[in-house]
Amino acid sequence: MTTATADPAVAASDEHTPITVTLKILRFNPEVDTEPHWESYDVPAQRTDRLLNLLFYVKDYIDGTFSFRRSCAHGVCGSDAMQINGINRLACKVLMKDLLEKDGKKTTITIAPIKGLTTLKDLYVDMDPFFEAYRAIKPYLINYSPEPTRERLQSQADRDRFDDTTKCILCACCTSSCPVYWNDGSYFGPAAIVNAHRFIFDSRDEGAEERLDILNDGEGVWRCRTTFNCTDACPRGIQVTKAIQEVKRALLFKRV
Repeated sequence: MTTATADPAVAASDEHTPITVTLKILRFNPEVDTEPHWESYDVPAQRTDRLLNLLFYVKDYIDGTFSFRRSCAHGVCGSDAMQINGINRLACKVLMKDLLEKDGKKTTITIAPIKGLTTLKDLYVDMDPFFEAYRAIKPYLINYSPEPTRERLQSQADRDRFDDTTKCILCACCTSSCPVYWNDGSYFGPAAIVNAHRFIFDSRDEGAEERLDILNDGEGVWRCRTTFNCTDACPRGIQVTKAIQEVKRALLFKRV
């Protein structure tokens, strides 16, 4: 009995076969709109395209007033965070082949701004509250010891202790996926806590107590309800919920 194998040439041609995708985008222009509204655009695409490519097509060829943030287009800057089919993602990391309907059915992709932050225009949100929370947890090395003549040494095990939380790119996907943050913007939010964790557990840092005091506030780490939305939304795969729980334990047991 023989097993049929796919023809590589056919598979390659399928990848580059043009298709038409409908982007259903939540639009809002404060100069003319009182409320956000949905608009749909039929856009040509290939399976290998990233969703960001299709957004550029809308802006460049259909409606130049369409607004969204973007920068590096390689999943590093975190600028193009948005809701894609109801889930927070980076548009530059989402491949069309992962969104297409099966059996040749027409694909419609819904796109909206991330929640919990005021929409300024289309997918463009006010990030100021997010960065205020980030700055409030003192996201920098604090060390009161005399400055060494060379670098501050650290073992590999000590570095591994906070390695996961160094990956944050401040895209706000985790924070804006949090139900507590949606309902109460004064909550520090997952991203701020993740960046506090990065320094609290750094053996070279001497500001852990200061940051823990900040996060022990009524709007701090105790507002987390452990829904795991933040972990699911993180485009860098950070174990956000785990980091928040470690900060809680540090507060409970007064031990880093």
